[in-house]
Amino acid sequence: MHDLNLSLPDDYEKEPELPIPSIDDQKKIVAELKRLEEAGELTPEILHAFMTGERLPE
Repeated sequence: MHDLNLSLPDDYEKEPELPIPSIDDQKKIVAELKRLEEAGELTPEILHAFMTGERLPE
């Protein structure tokens, strides 16, 4: 068995963990992403904003 060095570098900054959205909020997020995709407005930046919690459905 190999001994793997899985330690992180000292200068590694861990991103804060986001709370998991409620089921209702998850459904709203999926609906908004589908709407944006169908409208041709879903960009990598918008997807990133939803995945990082920077953007939430109205």
